[in-house]
Amino acid sequence: MSTTEITEIVREKYAAAATRAGSCCGAPALDHVSPITSNLYDAAQAEGLPAEAMLASLGCGNPTALAELKPGETVLDLGSGGGIDVLLSARRVGPTGKAYGLDMTDEMLALARDNQRKAGADNVEFLKGQIEAIPLPDNSVDVIISNCVINLSGDKDRVLREAFRVLKPGGRFAVSDVVTRGEIPEQLRSDVLLWVGCLAGALDEADYTAKLAAVGFRDVSIEPTRIYKVDDARDFLEGRGLDVDAIAPQIDGKFFSGFVRATKPGATAGGCCSSS
Repeated sequence: MSTTEITEIVREKYAAAATRAGSCCGAPALDHVSPITSNLYDAAQAEGLPAEAMLASLGCGNPTALAELKPGETVLDLGSGGGIDVLLSARRVGPTGKAYGLDMTDEMLALARDNQRKAGADNVEFLKGQIEAIPLPDNSVDVIISNCVINLSGDKDRVLREAFRVLKPGGRFAVSDVVTRGEIPEQLRSDVLLWVGCLAGALDEADYTAKLAAVGFRDVSIEPTRIYKVDDARDFLEGRGLDVDAIAPQIDGKFFSGFVRATKPGATAGGCCSSS
């Protein structure tokens, strides 16, 4: 399957998710509870944010809580969806900072901008585009975050090159993503629905680390935040015409949500990012 075909399938699926303000991974209804998407944000973080932003949360982690954002920083969220992580980032960087959200889906952008209006967030801007071609200049942001999106791309090398390009020297890459550990059955890798559902496109942790290093990032690390077991796999595979009993044990513990960190080399002391 080509990168273009993957992009269009992802776009269609997430347009539908935006329309119903649904949950990640192709969940058919709002009452579906996914082990990937559930309980990512606490009540204090949700306070004051539109309910639609929470319902449209399609992530697998909470990068805003882990990225150590500072007042005055410029943040970019790759694949910002309904805008939950952009709005949370805007709070953390404050009025002297800026939070960008980038998404390719018109329906998601419309939802995000409506959520921005409801939240009264003035230091936020949502951009239309693909994460493989970020519409921002070189060396323009302090921190890149993303929440269960990079694994959906059919050209991850290009995504990482673009992330490196737009980060300022000393800037931070701090994303939540689905990552694999060990061999995964090929029939899962080739299942389009599972690709859209955050699984089949996930990189092996060693490959992820190597790709970041090849682009030029330093201090690369991947910290598992949720490891998915057989019971979780049954939920993912149900209804897809696959032999759940045969496949589930093969992927027990091999998929996990992880926090991926890296730093763009620069002159800033200690490798910390420069402020805006």
